[in-house]
Amino acid sequence: MTSDGTSTKYLYHFEIVDYVVFASMLVLSALTGLYFGCRSKYCKSKEDQTLSEYLTGNRNLKPFPVALSLIASYVSGVTILGTPSEVYNFGTQYWFIVIAIWISGLVVSVVYLPVFLKLQVSSSYEYLELRFNRVVRTIASVFFVLDEVMFLPIVIYVPSLAFNQVTGIDIHLIGTIVAVVCVFYTFLGGLKAVVWTDSWQVIAMFISVIVVVILGTVSIGGPSVIIHLTSKGGRFQFFNFSPSLYERYSVFSVVIGGFTYWTCFNSVNQTMVQRYLSLPTPRQSKMALLLFTIGVSVFVWVCCYTGILVYASYYGCDPSAMGRIKADDQILPLFVMETVGHLRGVPGLFIAGVFGAALSSLSVILNSTAQVFLEDFVYGCLRIQLNERTGKILVKTVVLVLGSVAVAFLYVVEHLGGVLPLASALSSIAAGTTCGVFTLGMLVPWSNSKGAVVGAISGAVMSGIVSFGQQYVAAAKLVVPHKLSVIAEDWCYDKYGMEASRNQTVIPEDYPDESHIFPLFRLSFLWITPVGVLTVLIVGSLVSLLTGRRNLKTLDPDLISPVAQWMLPAEAQQYAGSTSKKFARAREAMENERMMTISSISN
Repeated sequence: MTSDGTSTKYLYHFEIVDYVVFASMLVLSALTGLYFGCRSKYCKSKEDQTLSEYLTGNRNLKPFPVALSLIASYVSGVTILGTPSEVYNFGTQYWFIVIAIWISGLVVSVVYLPVFLKLQVSSSYEYLELRFNRVVRTIASVFFVLDEVMFLPIVIYVPSLAFNQVTGIDIHLIGTIVAVVCVFYTFLGGLKAVVWTDSWQVIAMFISVIVVVILGTVSIGGPSVIIHLTSKGGRFQFFNFSPSLYERYSVFSVVIGGFTYWTCFNSVNQTMVQRYLSLPTPRQSKMALLLFTIGVSVFVWVCCYTGILVYASYYGCDPSAMGRIKADDQILPLFVMETVGHLRGVPGLFIAGVFGAALSSLSVILNSTAQVFLEDFVYGCLRIQLNERTGKILVKTVVLVLGSVAVAFLYVVEHLGGVLPLASALSSIAAGTTCGVFTLGMLVPWSNSKGAVVGAISGAVMSGIVSFGQQYVAAAKLVVPHKLSVIAEDWCYDKYGMEASRNQTVIPEDYPDESHIFPLFRLSFLWITPVGVLTVLIVGSLVSLLTGRRNLKTLDPDLISPVAQWMLPAEAQQYAGSTSKKFARAREAMENERMMTISSISN
């Protein structure tokens, strides 16, 4: 209770203008879907929006909105709420992730992107069939779908929890409303609706975080105060060169592990490749990648700065130690309400930004997974040919089913505590395994399909052992995160009207002895993806050598990354472009078969 007897829970709350700002975000999202789903030139045609228009935007989008959509593909409410809490609890070493992001952007543009741009595949996993065989493609596609489905509850649940904290509205209710809106505009408008909605949602997200940061910095007294208190609290830890793989954050784990994860996500994941290929020229695709790298690195930098801002604001009054929050991700919404909660509309803008990030991530998952289901499972695995109308019905059905799964997960995630750790573990497994297979195909010319299959299985098993092992020891409290010390002083309790018995500096000294824990289970989570990638590359390369290396003389250079084509013999050049020509002929035959099907139905 406060000194006047008012509960601190209701000291700050949403005003009418905050609800209006938040609702405006949802309404504008829905209107975007209506616009692109029923533009006049499509509504007048018999078939309305074409399947190609729905899934790829006819490969005629613009670099800037695509770059914003790429940012939306990665940044979610988890990023906005989780990054500041990581810096708050573990120090500023994570800030080095910005370096990893830039290195990753360079590698993607030089190593991976040229291959996809040359082949112009409909799905990134289609490359694996062209390079290896259908089995490898199917394995990677299954990993992708499982990963995205398991990620659905995280995307919606985390921001719903933040909204509940500042409004008291039921988590399931607001999560369901947001999911329905997202499914609505994705279902109607397809990729163009997703890209353009992502664009203004990312802008709103940037504005909301920047406004909160500026107002928070001014309220505390400026950057000098933040630097002083952060330094005093021991949060400045930029140059930890410890070689230990067990430390959560070091220069090596953040730069190497962060680079590997970012590269795996940005280079071969369908949610990203789909947008790279939605642009008409390679130059524009690379421009979108550059803009994405700039934008996301700036945003992550701001999120890291927000971490030290929040720490300085609560210096001596740690909300967790005082029992004012139950989860680390709640600290930023608490800071927003207590710092700028008195300014009408600002809390609403911030929560709208958090949910905008959630909406954009969810819409990307819905659209990309629908395309993978059609291209990789129906066309690629089952070899079923569908006409235009049936294809549209199928992909829209997938969008509806995934949206329903997202809503259903909201009602079970609270009661199944293992869902979120399971989703995180599966994401790590999928990222390392699929990226390793793509890298094997593009950088190891002699690798064959047997090596790819065995390598993928080995990578999944190894990263699975590490990931699920870490989840087990964490759940059993055998290994716990080594947070930095926090302080909760008596005057803080007086400030918030709470009862305190003594000054307390909370220094975690009761960490369990971890020396007997299996070493792989103690690794920093940033090393999980590198473990998966390296396992696939090593096992895949060795198995390929033992089972008969690929004949390099007949290998199409377009299937190999430009940085590795020096390993190909001169004879291989005569096969340059053969895959694209074969691919084009297959596509043409497929289209002819569809047209014949449509014609027979009409007759």
